[in-house]
Amino acid sequence: MATVLLAHEKFPHRAKTAVSILRYADDDVVAVLDRANAGRSVHDFLPDVQNAPIVSGMDEVEACDELIIGIAPIGGGFEDSWRADVRTALERGCDVTAGLHSFLNDDEEFRELADEHGCELTDVRNPPDDLGVSEGRAGEVDAEVILTVGTDCSVGKMTVARELYEAARERGEDAAFVPTGQTGIMIEGWGNPIDRVVSDFTAGAVEEMVLERGDHDYLFVEGQASIVHPAYSAVTCGILHGAMPDELVLCHEAGRETIHGYEHIEIPPLPTYVERYESFAEPVHETEVVAGALNTRSLETDEGARSAVGAYTEALDVPATDLLRFGPEGVLEAVL
Repeated sequence: MATVLLAHEKFPHRAKTAVSILRYADDDVVAVLDRANAGRSVHDFLPDVQNAPIVSGMDEVEACDELIIGIAPIGGGFEDSWRADVRTALERGCDVTAGLHSFLNDDEEFRELADEHGCELTDVRNPPDDLGVSEGRAGEVDAEVILTVGTDCSVGKMTVARELYEAARERGEDAAFVPTGQTGIMIEGWGNPIDRVVSDFTAGAVEEMVLERGDHDYLFVEGQASIVHPAYSAVTCGILHGAMPDELVLCHEAGRETIHGYEHIEIPPLPTYVERYESFAEPVHETEVVAGALNTRSLETDEGARSAVGAYTEALDVPATDLLRFGPEGVLEAVL
């Protein structure tokens, strides 16, 4: 399937959905839409994922089966500056997929164009209607449940869970990936968008997925947000209690000192996160932070990245690394 990723003015660092599709999905990405970087290519920024040209709009794309909105601003709203590209895609018969809180199917113009041209509009963040409250049963599965947790949003929780899952599979382990956000769902083709689920059903939606995949030896659950996030901590807590993880991997971005989008709030000292996550989970299901994952994308040299990893390892007192930069082996060993 020929896929185009919309990432206007956000590629690559603020386009985590687009980047993850380039890295992990089976889609044949034929173009990335980004006005700010038009004329360049994906490999100019990310040499370790599939390459594609970066263009300014859909009118520069020759053929396309699907347009995926590969960015989600704070609040998950649809930006009107994207409308022309979505309209052009639909007029050319392309399906459109988005992971926004603003649903494509609720837009009268898009719905009419989709019907007229035989296109499908997919709102990945639209949860099923039959979710219920948690029964506290996820701890009953035979699988070892590993959850990635973070110091903030957009520090690499989905990427770390995915890297560990794929590395475990490569070693011959019986592992499964449990998607809890729009990016993971787009890659896997299933899952529950936890940040869109009614609060009472959040833990139950996660529990349902863990029970469904509980016959594997290892379950790698995609974490969301942070336990201290001023807006999204409820999602984090729902996943933590719903998944009943046996082990946690704490994710952080090197150099980040304040909460993204809430820069007046400082990130607490890194060692305190270990106690926060473990103590919050303990009444429901005892767990521990067994490893750390550090995102060093802001550091230019490997020497600087290794130094940062060393400091992070010392702060957490568990094995840690940047899984993309240095490989997942050390963290995988700690998990398995």
